[in-house]
Amino acid sequence: MLELRPNCEWCDRDLPPDSPDARICSYECTYCAACATEVLRDVCATCGGNLTPRPIRPREDYRGLGLGLGHDPASQKRKLSRWSETQMRAQSERLRDTPPDRR
Repeated sequence: MLELRPNCEWCDRDLPPDSPDARICSYECTYCAACATEVLRDVCATCGGNLTPRPIRPREDYRGLGLGLGHDPASQKRKLSRWSETQMRAQSERLRDTPPDRR
């Protein structure tokens, strides 16, 4: 299950669980849409994978199955990238022109 991390790992912008601006890689590294496109160029600073819109978890348990944010709340643990701007830019430059399915 996705953690739904609460912030952009690059600029530390708040990304609540219902944010349409959250982007994630397959390892759940989380960035805001602006950082994902303008800074990272849709290349994860950690794994080199692509970034995609993060799904929004429903607030309610519509079917009574123990689902939704009330049963599975978003993470409150903030995380920041461990990579320097130089390291991040090198990763992005190296991989940005390679399609995600060929990385």
